[in-house]
Amino acid sequence: MLSTAFLAILPDANAFSAADWRRAIVSVGISAILLTIGLSALGIFFFRKRVIERTLLYFGVFVVLYAVRLLLRDRAILSVFAIPPGVAGPIVRTITFTIGLPSLLVILEVVQARWRTVFRWAFAVQLSFTVLAIASEVFGVAGRAADILNNLLVLASWVLLIVFLFFLRPPGGMPRELRVFAAGLAVLCVFVLHANLASLHVLPGSDVEPVGFIIFVCSLGYLVAHRIFSREESLLAIQKELQIAQQIQTSILPREVPRLPGLAIAARYLPMSAVAGDFYDFLHLEGNQLGILVADVTGHGVPAALIASMLKVALASQSAHAADPARVLTGLNQALCGKFEDHFVTAAYLYADLDGKFIRYAGAGHPPVLFGTRSTGKARSIEQNGLFLGMFPEATYQSIEMQLQPGDRYVLYTDGLPESKNATAEEFGLARCLKVLDSHAHLSVAALADQLLGEISNWTAEGSARLQEDDMTLVVIDCQA
Repeated sequence: MLSTAFLAILPDANAFSAADWRRAIVSVGISAILLTIGLSALGIFFFRKRVIERTLLYFGVFVVLYAVRLLLRDRAILSVFAIPPGVAGPIVRTITFTIGLPSLLVILEVVQARWRTVFRWAFAVQLSFTVLAIASEVFGVAGRAADILNNLLVLASWVLLIVFLFFLRPPGGMPRELRVFAAGLAVLCVFVLHANLASLHVLPGSDVEPVGFIIFVCSLGYLVAHRIFSREESLLAIQKELQIAQQIQTSILPREVPRLPGLAIAARYLPMSAVAGDFYDFLHLEGNQLGILVADVTGHGVPAALIASMLKVALASQSAHAADPARVLTGLNQALCGKFEDHFVTAAYLYADLDGKFIRYAGAGHPPVLFGTRSTGKARSIEQNGLFLGMFPEATYQSIEMQLQPGDRYVLYTDGLPESKNATAEEFGLARCLKVLDSHAHLSVAALADQLLGEISNWTAEGSARLQEDDMTLVVIDCQA
């Protein structure tokens, strides 16, 4: 039960007239509508993962603050909920000093780029004032000055917004959503003007500003909703284009690995996103000869994928001298130079001649090829690198030649494998890749490829929910006879 001392500071409910209670009922109804709108906007922003539109957040905060202030300004409502005016007053003033911030943030999200600097300055001034005004409220100093300055800032913001909406129209006319917003703002201005003139007894009637604010909120809500739907339509269009790009990229990759007597091959391709910058392909020559290319374009997504698709045509043009890895890489470099500025390509090319029982290998800024053999059971890396492709027209490359023996195994891959990190940002590393080859020399090429990728997956998932951070491509070649 409330104490007598506490009841003494509350307004007497019987002291309110029927008109006061009618206004209170209207305030409650309008506040309920506004709270529903504001909390719904906040709920959609926080719980619907696809929505990343910050305008929805600012709009929700703005509307909720106004609704709370409307409730706390009515003395009859305070009496019903037993809220002392001494508690409600500072809250109302704090909201009054703060409510301009989310409203300016909403405007910042929708104005044209050339106007954003002006509104950023307006937001910075409003933020500085809000901090100082709340401090003055806490320490009980300069309260009247804070009120006057707040009114001036609100007036300046309104003038700025009116000039933007009604006098500085963009070329081609104002978009429909801005026209709706401008109409809502004009209605609110009329209601605010009426409220001020009514308080001065110039016009008959009572303060109906909240009704105008509901109309304004509806127009602002339309603007926010239009932005969200437009962005989601754009995202859906981009997603559809990515799906098409993924289909195109998948179509340029080999549908199956070549089948040569005495040679087993397994390939794995794991893009980080819908499209990737990794690429691999085969040059199947006459007789028992095969060229294998694994390449990695810097960056991710569509730009890297477009460059990777260029390698398909560029590699096909090198088939005449596929037996010379150094010449193949030189030809690829000349084909790519001058085609792009912000990307480059690393590549590894291996040529296998099963009749001559030898392989040749050359690299262009690529991770070393891994080599293992069943005879010794000891895996090692082999590196023969030149400059990466696409940047230096005069770059030259050299290749190495090794005898091909039964039980020999070669692994070509992109740097997404050894550079995969665990929860402590430690890379899987080349040494662990070699250890997998050592420990599982008995596995088939397909089983070994899956084993290596599985251990990398376990490594990156240790103690965290890390997602794949780079594209990964892997080609395992096994000499069986």
